[in-house]
Amino acid sequence: MPSIRKSLLQFVFSGAYMKRWNDKLRPVELLEVDKQAHKMIVAWLLLQLNTRGLPAEERLRLGAEVVEGGLFDYFYRLVITDIKPPVFYRIKENEAHYSELTEWVAEELEHIVRPLDEDFWQRLLTYIRRREKNTLADRILTAAHLYASGWEFNLIKPLNTFDDEMPDIDGSFQTRLTAMADLAGVPELIGGSSNALGRFANLCGQLRFQKRWSQTPRIPETSVIGHMFIVACYAYFFSIAVGACPARRLNNFFCGLFHDLPEVLTRDIISPVKRSVKQLPELIRQYEEQEMQERVFALLDKAGYGDVANRLGYFLGLATGSEFDETVREPAPAEAPDGTAPVVRKVTFDELQSTCNIDALDPKDGRLVKACDTLAAFIEAHTSVRNGVTSSHLQEAIARLRGEYRRVSLGPLHVGALFADFD
Repeated sequence: MPSIRKSLLQFVFSGAYMKRWNDKLRPVELLEVDKQAHKMIVAWLLLQLNTRGLPAEERLRLGAEVVEGGLFDYFYRLVITDIKPPVFYRIKENEAHYSELTEWVAEELEHIVRPLDEDFWQRLLTYIRRREKNTLADRILTAAHLYASGWEFNLIKPLNTFDDEMPDIDGSFQTRLTAMADLAGVPELIGGSSNALGRFANLCGQLRFQKRWSQTPRIPETSVIGHMFIVACYAYFFSIAVGACPARRLNNFFCGLFHDLPEVLTRDIISPVKRSVKQLPELIRQYEEQEMQERVFALLDKAGYGDVANRLGYFLGLATGSEFDETVREPAPAEAPDGTAPVVRKVTFDELQSTCNIDALDPKDGRLVKACDTLAAFIEAHTSVRNGVTSSHLQEAIARLRGEYRRVSLGPLHVGALFADFD
């Protein structure tokens, strides 16, 4: 039976400590969890564009390969920590050395990941042991990695003109990403903010600069984009634990990955402020939708990415008013004109666990993703207190969130027990 343990939750969160470009002068701290978030957002864009016209089953299969490949890459990276990419690439060129390193990584991961699900664990082993990665899903992840890392490089480049490594690094990023230009969407990403797709990818990257709990000192600090990725990971684990179908797992991951996206336009507004005025949450929601429509959806739609905008809107809950609603998408009525979009319908968690837990309905959780959002916030506060940086805000948040979820269960998953694991 799948089991989510505290060690797995903390392991995923540990990317908030892991600094990138640690040997370069940086204008801001660049963290592994933030880069992974940006990478997976770009991977989702490329996945949407490169699976147009494919059968639904094939799209689901590729989606699962991209999401799990991204998770497995992240886990691997967390274990090997400070090995610089050029050194890792040299290791990878030698089959014996790579195999030895990978088996050590597997040993380090086993007690953390394997309890979640045996099939998931076996897929992880197969993935990390495969030295050559050249499938469509692999190439999407590689292109997304190059874009997100290159985006960071462009931040530090002006500050490191004295560093003789910089020209080689710059050339490597450009050459390798250009080699991926046969993938739909990559030329637009290379073009930067001169087009709608590049502008959207760049806009998402800016969520690195927004710190959560901005009025409360914490260690480690976490950004909005890093938080989104952590929630996405937790949502995928929760989905496995409750027996979600493949489409529901993917939707929950991407719902978590995008759930705070509007904050790139409105900033992170802390919960006490949101609760201070009864109508404020609804006013914020309306403003977020307006800004997203004008600065994201309309631009994507005008540039020919209406399908991308519609999918993003489904994750953000535009049809129902909240990203935390349980929903399915049902085919349009037979009498509707050809090309009519599926109808989004709110359902209950119990329905998702039974009659609606099928790929054809494109199911998406609400309470489950919200629980992951809350759990991630709880771990942010709890970790800071354990690290010796505390405040009344953090202490209040820990007590309140633990109390709110003390008796909450999602099917076979006792969410309250996860909160209780953090003493």
